[in-house]
Amino acid sequence: MHGHACEYLIDFLQPGSRVLDIGSGSGYLTHVLANLVMSVSSTNETSCQVIGVDHIPELVELARGNMLKSKQGRSLLESGSVKFVTADGRLGWKEGAPYDAIHVGAAAEQLHPTLVEQLRAPGRMFIPVDAEDDEGAEGSLGLGGGQYIWVVDKREDGSVHKEKVFQVSYVPLTDRPGT
Repeated sequence: MHGHACEYLIDFLQPGSRVLDIGSGSGYLTHVLANLVMSVSSTNETSCQVIGVDHIPELVELARGNMLKSKQGRSLLESGSVKFVTADGRLGWKEGAPYDAIHVGAAAEQLHPTLVEQLRAPGRMFIPVDAEDDEGAEGSLGLGGGQYIWVVDKREDGSVHKEKVFQVSYVPLTDRPGT
């Protein structure tokens, strides 16, 4: 799925891009995204930033720890090019918005308007959504229930285009366990 996410987001992962990785877990995809937005000539690109968000503090610490295992990862963290935060991913991360690309690694019950608001125009989001209530979505192909990856584009004029692309099975985007 990480490969699919990168494939659908690649046109928005340019040197200097700002990226939000919701449900960042171990930090693996966050690091991959950081590599894709770094300038070819430098790993100290100051304008790019990739922010990993997870609602489980232990996963945020795991992601940081994993990044610290390599020289490049340490450099990305120290420069602020990569940052991990503990927060409710359904709300995105307003402090870093707007984002050129947003990846969501857990299934949302709905397409959260807050996330769309945090997209730059132009920008793209790759998000698994429970397809129970998706009437009127372009590209839905009449497919019924279940979870589907949606590619959401905010165009330069601010208009939003949604396309349901393929069926998936993700863990739900929820509150922290036990809260």
